[in-house]
Amino acid sequence: MSATHEVKSWPKFFEPILRGVRTHELRVNDRNYQVGDWMLLREYDPEISQYTGRDTFVAITSVTSAGEPCAVSADALHPSYCILSVALR
Repeated sequence: MSATHEVKSWPKFFEPILRGVRTHELRVNDRNYQVGDWMLLREYDPEISQYTGRDTFVAITSVTSAGEPCAVSADALHPSYCILSVALR
């Protein structure tokens, strides 16, 4: 069963995802992200410490983490982080 993760997304990362030119997210691996899960990205402006009111859903299509290391090296990614491949749906 898939989960939905509601997360903050800074404008410099949110906008390229919304345009479809950014297809990944680097995240603290604190939510047990899984392929097939959804993320509700809520645009958050850290300069004014507020949400902008824009959001979008993306599907997690791949997870790279300490548990699923990349081909380069198991040491290439800090164990507390993961890289999520995402797709607009």
